Amino acid sequence: MDIITLIAGGLLGFLIWVFLMKIFSMHEHRGIRSKAVQWSRSSIFWEVYEKILPALPSFPYSPKDMVFIGKGCDYIIFDGLSEGNLREIVFLELKSGNAVLNKNEKAIQQMVAQRHVRFSEYRIDSIRNKE
Repeated sequence: MDIITLIAGGLLGFLIWVFLMKIFSMHEHRGIRSKAVQWSRSSIFWEVYEKILPALPSFPYSPKDMVFIGKGCDYIIFDGLSEGNLREIVFLELKSGNAVLNKNEKAIQQMVAQRHVRFSEYRIDSIRNKE
């Protein structure tokens, strides 16, 4: 377990270093672009954070059970599937501070709450020439 923590810490340190270098390079272009830079920093931070969060020891789900979606919701989690014991399916949206769900995220939340969720299978049969 110590080697996993060491690797996760090294990866986190590297990603933070990359993030800080990105901020430093953008910081040189002040003035008119200040709002664009601020937005970009936030976006980059969240992109990195969304990817490394599952590797942190305090995260409640196994990274093996997580599928990154990034549109509509951040992750779909098949909790326990990697252990052969599926307990639940979770639609996970990551937020911080005072951030709130957007219109699409709220719509997804409502559909799940109202149980308008289903499993579907689509099969593609082999195409045969009718000659």
